[in-house]
Amino acid sequence: MSEAQSDEPPHFDAAVVGGGPAGLAAAIALGDAGLRVALVAPAPGVDDWRTTALLGGSVDFLARHGIWDGLAAVAAPLRRMRLVDATGRLFRAPDVAFDAREIGRELFGYNVANGALVAALSKGIAQRDNRIVRFEALFQTLDHRGTGDILRLSSGETLSAALVIAADGRKSGVRQAAGIDVKSWSYPQEALVLSLTHGEPHRDASVEFHTKAGPFTLVPHGERRSSLVWMDRREVIEHMNGLDDAALSAEIERRAGSVLGKMTIDSPRQRWPISGFQAQRLAAGRVALVGEAAHGIPPIGAQGFNLTLRDVEVLREIVASSAEDGRAFDGVVAAKRYAQARRFDIIGHVTGVDLLNRSLLTGFLPVQAARAAGLWLARDVGPFRRFLMRLGLGAR
Repeated sequence: MSEAQSDEPPHFDAAVVGGGPAGLAAAIALGDAGLRVALVAPAPGVDDWRTTALLGGSVDFLARHGIWDGLAAVAAPLRRMRLVDATGRLFRAPDVAFDAREIGRELFGYNVANGALVAALSKGIAQRDNRIVRFEALFQTLDHRGTGDILRLSSGETLSAALVIAADGRKSGVRQAAGIDVKSWSYPQEALVLSLTHGEPHRDASVEFHTKAGPFTLVPHGERRSSLVWMDRREVIEHMNGLDDAALSAEIERRAGSVLGKMTIDSPRQRWPISGFQAQRLAAGRVALVGEAAHGIPPIGAQGFNLTLRDVEVLREIVASSAEDGRAFDGVVAAKRYAQARRFDIIGHVTGVDLLNRSLLTGFLPVQAARAAGLWLARDVGPFRRFLMRLGLGAR
């Protein structure tokens, strides 16, 4: 969807670049905060068979913006989380169970299919056509002007915006155009992602097996159905992905200790390289980075998209507070305030997930001992266990 061309490009309060969940959520939140928003997002491409665990305030965010009603019927509740040490190392950690009721919650959250999440957010965009104009094109270039940055698109269209939100993923073109560098790192791992049915009920509990090569995680995804994220050495994932469904199902069941009974794969498989990165800055001029344009972490503890929605919510709060104060909207000020507000939460979670993943991969005994001691404390010391649960839900 586009606006008629004129000598001057159409001007928007904000331009959001990115058609994934981060970009769609950011456009909805800013539109609901009163901004006129351009969403630069091509039509969806390859199907994504992964799932996303929406924890803590993420469900509240979607409910406030009228998105949750379209997801509730297909979302699997998460009431309990169990960590199992399957490393077989000298310093073996105890099994630890986390129950949402211990921190006064009925649930930790819900697990939803990424396809359903994108569909619900896209419907929300369409319902806001008085506030959000969608350009089904790719971002190409960014020029800085006095009253607004100029975005040129693959369709030949241009637009200007007082605030530009980079929500276009790990290889963000907007981030590069804004001159923001990243610090990145890789792991000797890949992830195999799929869904499966099983003979025993999961009872709304996820199970994360910690192995020497990374977590092997089963998350509820319907009645007697779970999604699997299996992180392992690249050569192991390559071999496992080469097995037929029957052989792979049997291997998954074996590695899970038959905790959910007989397993049968019922979805396509996807492989993903595991890496991490953090942008050196979260803003530059009128450009602000959200989601995987700003940070990337391994899929451990369901932190990724929940961290993204906290980015979006803080940005919305900053925009809303500017309107309440009666000030004219200033994208440079908003971007700067956003960067200051999000810095420590992002650093903390990126560092924490990185350390947890490396603690599984390392053979260094003091690190193994420290990890085991931390999980002993989580099992036996209630205040520490409840602190970890609130931290995992995104407590600031």
